[in-house]
Amino acid sequence: MRSRLVLTIALLLIAAVPAHAQQPRAGGELVYVVGSESPSYDAHREETFGLIHPAAPHYSTLLRVDPTDTTGTRIIGDLAESWTTSKDGLTYTFKIRRGVKFHDGSALTARDVKASYDKIINPPPGLTSPRKGQYAVIEALEAPDAETVIFRLKHPSAGFLSGLASPWNWIYKADILAKDPHWYEKNVMGTGPFTFVEHVKGSHWVGKRFADYWDRGRPYLDGYRAIFIPNTAARIAAVRGERALIEFRAFNPSARDAMVSSLGSKITVKESAWDCALWVVPHHEKKPWDDPRVRRALTLAVDRWNGSKALSKITIVKEVGGLQVPGTTYAATEAELGRLAGYGRDVEAARAEARRLLREAGVPDGFAFVFNNRNLPEPYEPLAIWLVDQWKKIGLNATVRVLESASWFHALRSGDFEVSMDGQCGYIVEPDLDLYKFLSADRTDASYGRYTDRALDALYDRQARARDVDERRKLVREFEKRLLDEQAHVIPTLWWHRIVPYHTRVRGWTITPSHFLNGQLDTIWLAE
Repeated sequence: MRSRLVLTIALLLIAAVPAHAQQPRAGGELVYVVGSESPSYDAHREETFGLIHPAAPHYSTLLRVDPTDTTGTRIIGDLAESWTTSKDGLTYTFKIRRGVKFHDGSALTARDVKASYDKIINPPPGLTSPRKGQYAVIEALEAPDAETVIFRLKHPSAGFLSGLASPWNWIYKADILAKDPHWYEKNVMGTGPFTFVEHVKGSHWVGKRFADYWDRGRPYLDGYRAIFIPNTAARIAAVRGERALIEFRAFNPSARDAMVSSLGSKITVKESAWDCALWVVPHHEKKPWDDPRVRRALTLAVDRWNGSKALSKITIVKEVGGLQVPGTTYAATEAELGRLAGYGRDVEAARAEARRLLREAGVPDGFAFVFNNRNLPEPYEPLAIWLVDQWKKIGLNATVRVLESASWFHALRSGDFEVSMDGQCGYIVEPDLDLYKFLSADRTDASYGRYTDRALDALYDRQARARDVDERRKLVREFEKRLLDEQAHVIPTLWWHRIVPYHTRVRGWTITPSHFLNGQLDTIWLAE
C-alpha cells in the first residue's frame, strides 16, 4: 500500500548543501513562528497545531513516524524498543525502553503507557478524547510488567500500528493522572527531548535541552523558542527578517516567492501534498440542517474545480478530492468524484438542482444563517469568502462569525453553531485514521454535526476489517458516497498543499504530508 503513496514532492529550490556540512552540530536555539495557540496543554483532547508545534518537544510517544521519511508513513519505535504481532493479528506486544526518565527525574514504565492510552481510549467523565474512535478495535490493554504493554484487538486491523504512531498520543505520568486526570490540561511534564521553561500567552513558548533524554547525543539544540504570531504578514516578515528561521505549518505561494526573491540562497523551500482539508459541518439538530436536502444543496452550490484554480494561487489549498488525499491508494479518481454531489463539471445544472431541493424543503429564497469560522487567515479566511459567494448563487445568505481558535473549538464541541467550518488534518494517510471523524457522534467526540448514522458506522467497521486492497477501496467509496452525497453530513472544500520556506541554517528537518509530524525537534540542528 505504501509503495503507491506518491505523496511528497520535496522541491529544493536552492542548491543542495555540501556533504561536508551535513554533520550535526550541537548548540544553538531554534526560533520559529506559530500562528495559533491551543485551548489547553493536553494533546489527548486538542486538535490544533497550536499545541503540537510548541509542546511536542516535551513528550514521547509509544511509536512515531520516522522523522527522515518524506512519505510520512514509515513507523519506528519511540518509547517502544521493539514489538511483535501474533499470527492471528489480534495481539500486539511492546517492549518499553529501559532508562527513560520523566523530566522530574522519575522512571517511565509500562504503567505510564497504559494509563495514557486508557485516558485516550476510555476518557474519564468530564474529559474529551476526539480520537478515541480510532481505537474502538481494542478489546483489552494490559501492562503485565514494568517493560511490557499488550494490546488485544477485537479483530485484525490494517491501520492499528499507524494509530499507535499518533503524534497526539503523548505519554503522561500514571501517578499524576491517577490523582488528577485534568492536570495535563494546564501543566507540562513528559519524557521528551526538551524540558518546559515557560509559556507566555500571546508571546512565546520556551524549551531547553533535557540532559537525561534517553536517546544519547540528542537533541542537538540547546533549546527552542516558539513565537506566537497570529497575523500571516507578520509571520512572513519575521522569517524574511531572520527573527525566526521557520514556520512548520506552511506559507502561501506568494509568500514563498517573495522569500526566495529577497533572501536567495539563504532560503530553502520544500513542498508536499498535505493530509489536511476543511469541511463544512451543518448542525443536524437545528433546522433546516436536519434535512439532507438542505445539506445537499450546500454542496451542490460549490464549484470545486474552478475554485481550485483560483484559490491555489492565493492560499494553501490545491487539489479537488474526496475523503482521501488525491493520488493515494484509497483516493477517489476524478471519474468517481464526478458521481458525487458537488463534483460535477456542470455547475449551473448543480445549482439549479440545489435551488429545487431548497424549495422542496421549504427554505425560502434569501434564507440567512450564521457560518462559524476560525480566525486563521490561511486557508480559513479565503475559503469562507469563497463559500459564502458560492451559497449566495443558490439564494442562501451566510454571515461569517469569526472566532479565535479556543472559542471556535468550544463552539464546535458545545454545539454553539448553525453551520461551521471544521478541520480534519491527519498524520498518516490511512482510512482508519482519516474516516473515524465522520462516524456517529456517540462513536467519536470529533463528530461535531451531532448525527447518528449506523449505516456509515457499519461501513467504517467493514473497511477496517478488510484485508484485500480492492475490497477495502470499494468500501471506502461506499462510505464516501453516503457521507458526502446521500446524506451530505459534511461538505468538503479542497485539499491543502504544504509549502515550507525556511532558512538554510536549519538542518535535519524533513517535510511530510502532515504538519503534525516531526514535532519533537530531536533531529534538528543549526548550521553556523
